[in-house]
Amino acid sequence: MRETVRRAGWASVELLRAAGLALASYLSIGVVIFAAVAMATVVGAGVLPESVLLLRRTAGYKRRLVGAWTGEPVPEAYRPLNGEAFTRARAAVGDPATYRDLRWLVAHAGYGWLLACGAMPVWVIGLLFDGVWCGLLKQRAVVLPLVERLVDLDAAWSRALLLPSPEALRSARLAERVEELSETRAGAVAAHGAELRRIERDLHDGAQARLVALSMRVGLARRAYEKDPDAAHKLLADAQDQAEEALTELRHVVRGIHPPILTDRGLVGAVRALAAGSGLEVSVRDDGVEDGPRAPAAVEAAAYFVIAEALTNAAKHSGARQASVGLVRMPDRLRVSVRDEGRGGADPSGGSGLLGMRRRVAALDGTVEMTSPVGGPTLIEVELPCVW
Repeated sequence: MRETVRRAGWASVELLRAAGLALASYLSIGVVIFAAVAMATVVGAGVLPESVLLLRRTAGYKRRLVGAWTGEPVPEAYRPLNGEAFTRARAAVGDPATYRDLRWLVAHAGYGWLLACGAMPVWVIGLLFDGVWCGLLKQRAVVLPLVERLVDLDAAWSRALLLPSPEALRSARLAERVEELSETRAGAVAAHGAELRRIERDLHDGAQARLVALSMRVGLARRAYEKDPDAAHKLLADAQDQAEEALTELRHVVRGIHPPILTDRGLVGAVRALAAGSGLEVSVRDDGVEDGPRAPAAVEAAAYFVIAEALTNAAKHSGARQASVGLVRMPDRLRVSVRDEGRGGADPSGGSGLLGMRRRVAALDGTVEMTSPVGGPTLIEVELPCVW
């Protein structure tokens, strides 16, 4: 009996929320009617979109309540209200979701109160009947569970009224996908620009400076060749050193664009070489990546740079001595995981390295998940779409 009363109490709280929302619905209906009437004036073009946004928030709150009660979220599909006042007003009037929310608002203003009021006699009868039937005779409660059925009824009606049509859902998902791709493209362009600036800086400060010094030493050696052969020989030796250093700088720049070791040894071999030079005890686990055809070059490069950045961060900031790298071949993607046993507490949104990692992965329509509780461990999981 105690459990029955507790469940009926929670259901009554949900009904009271529905009743309160029904009361707010009267206010929302008045606001919408005022906005519709005001559309005849210039002021209405600015009032109507805000009224529709209020309507969407009200319907969204009900969707969350229904999703929390049933365990199944209620999707929404709205057209964005952007641009100038008249453009927003036309979008609000032309959105089928506006009329769907209005239909729910008017209906809920009625059945929200009726269901809440219907719970009152159920409580009175239930406490009397179930108090004897369930409390004394130890039988299953009959009346009080009807309070939960009232909430189920409210949730079912609200879901039916608020659920978008399949066409609207497809259009909303397509719009979200277009927006996501636009953001991804902007991130990829920004990452590409940053990479070009880094290459230009490395060439200017490294290889170009050494080539200029090399040219100067060769010129000095040429002038001193006939008068002072020993000095010319020394200048040529310095010039050879400068040439070797310039080659080293150029190799460093080339590795930053696309590591040659990826071409020579493949992703697994390149990761093992990277792990050996990371300064940590790194174990590399390969689950089918080394077998069969290789992933596209862009996917391998993205995975390699993610692992390199993660191991660099672990060696510099985590205080870890051990780390592990996992490479998993899946039917349509490549999964990469890097785990270090350091102190944790890393900020997933901080650091230019993590931002560059997310941009590089997002450019390939991949995902990055990072967990780093205080005390460790830190785990970075990346999934990259891949056609093998």
